[in-house]
Amino acid sequence: MKILLTLTMACGLMTTSFAYAAVDADAAMALLKKSDCFKCHSIDKKKEGPPYKEVAKKYKGKADAEDKLIKHITTKPMVEVDGKKEEHRAIKSSDPAEILNVVQFILSQ
Repeated sequence: MKILLTLTMACGLMTTSFAYAAVDADAAMALLKKSDCFKCHSIDKKKEGPPYKEVAKKYKGKADAEDKLIKHITTKPMVEVDGKKEEHRAIKSSDPAEILNVVQFILSQ
């Protein structure tokens, strides 16, 4: 019985660790640079767009945070910059794993 319990717990922990895999910060930063995101955003300073720390704070604890950010960085929504509406650039990737990594990186700030 102890072996079965130990195996069940081990499997549960392995599943949990896969669900919360660490963000690849280097890959996220590289894709953000490639996509020219730092033209309007930074990690902690206000530019034309909000800093990623502010974005993370805004979405902290919200269940739909990842979905909202994925939609925002992939669908080219209209945003207001200096009182003018303009199209937000899309991230330069169609790989869902890369996009999710970037979103999780932003939310981890």
